[in-house]
Amino acid sequence: MIVVSEYSLNPPADGQGRVKIAGGPLYELARVHRLAAARALNIWTGRCGKTVYDLFAGDLEAVADLLGHLRPDDYRDSEWCVNGQKAWAACDAYALRRVEWVATAGKEMGVEYFVKFAVGKKGQLLLLVSCHLS
Repeated sequence: MIVVSEYSLNPPADGQGRVKIAGGPLYELARVHRLAAARALNIWTGRCGKTVYDLFAGDLEAVADLLGHLRPDDYRDSEWCVNGQKAWAACDAYALRRVEWVATAGKEMGVEYFVKFAVGKKGQLLLLVSCHLS
């Protein structure tokens, strides 16, 4: 097991699955906004890559814009996540609600996004673990 996130205290044992981390958020939101604005993003799981492609045609700039709109009240929880290759990341999860044009409905509607990410071990990259509609 390898920990790839900047936060690395008490990672779970192999086979434990997701484990919640108390006391979050783990990463300062202003710093997350700076990394997103710099487009320092990396899709860390295959599932996240698929949903980013489905929602945003793979446009990481749109995901960076979404992350730039996160507010402290959007925070949900923190937990350890694994990428399927025995690498762990301590992640913060947020749910962001905003009004968007929904072409299939032909009108503006409230849409809620769920995003989960970690700051990489060197502090210079956001690792996207999850990005989908709630």
